[in-house]
Amino acid sequence: MTDRKNGLTYAEAGVDIDAGNALVEAIKPAAKRTDRPGVMSGLGGFGALFDLKAAGYTDPILVAATDGVGTKLKIAIDTGEVAGVGIDLVAMCVNDLVCQGAEPLFFLDYFATGKLETGVAAKVVEGIAEGCVRSGCALIGGETAEMPGMYAKGDFDLAGFAVGAMERGAALPADVAAGDVLLGLASDGIHSNGYSLVRRIVEQTGLGWDAAAPFADGPLGAALLTPTRLYVKPVLEAVRAGGVRALAHITGGGLTENLPRVLPEGVGAEIDLTSWTLPPVFAWMAEEGGIVQSEMLKTFNCGIGMVVVVAADRAEAIADLLKDAGETVYVLGRTVAGEGVTYTGAAE
Repeated sequence: MTDRKNGLTYAEAGVDIDAGNALVEAIKPAAKRTDRPGVMSGLGGFGALFDLKAAGYTDPILVAATDGVGTKLKIAIDTGEVAGVGIDLVAMCVNDLVCQGAEPLFFLDYFATGKLETGVAAKVVEGIAEGCVRSGCALIGGETAEMPGMYAKGDFDLAGFAVGAMERGAALPADVAAGDVLLGLASDGIHSNGYSLVRRIVEQTGLGWDAAAPFADGPLGAALLTPTRLYVKPVLEAVRAGGVRALAHITGGGLTENLPRVLPEGVGAEIDLTSWTLPPVFAWMAEEGGIVQSEMLKTFNCGIGMVVVVAADRAEAIADLLKDAGETVYVLGRTVAGEGVTYTGAAE
């Protein structure tokens, strides 16, 4: 030990343990709001416990997914509108999870920053809790990392981790074959992919985040921060009704790369681009950025956030069920013999 008149503290090095403890206390009510059958412990322990039997499973298979929000965070940080990215974080994980046929059970988050601003972090976690409530999963743990020197002032990063379950034998995709119907569920905007290109387009226009959005009411920044839609509850209802053979969450790679991920060898897809109208935000980006159609379709969701592959004799019933659950549903096309995605018609 060296002899010092004034010993250093962790706080002087830039890490405020008291702020972290204050954050945990501040977010406990939000986490409590997400409780569901199976939760055995709250925040604050070294780990979180979950009882699969109490959740109603007899022979469960666990499914896990992890994701982030990407550079959409920069817009949230620059505008100060951070609550929505908490919903995005949950959606990017649980929308993937449900594509395996699993019900999301619990969620954990990782929040990393240079200097913890408790108010900002609490807003983000409250958004995470809201996303969990909407998707029926519990927020049972997480980690807040304060790392001086790693992030610019005011910056932070997020990662999410979701765990779900399904009964053995219920995994998707299953039995996909040529002739199945492709139902597209409308997105709520850009969701959480392609924002490096979005930000480049906005930079080229010279518009500020507080400028009027050219494609919607309100400021541009707020319009671009519309949270990712959560498809979990309606889609699980459709799966349980029977006839759903596969689900594809349309994220980075768009329809072009995500739909083939759920199609077996020898089966492709044919999509009619006139079956839905390109939402205004995508039309604006395509025009301002001079982006060709093929690039739009493999970078953005272009208005379709989830594709449901359905047996032809169940397509109408499943479409009606999804509409009754609040989804906007389009008949995009069908699966066909072949490989990859083929587009017909022209986007409006």
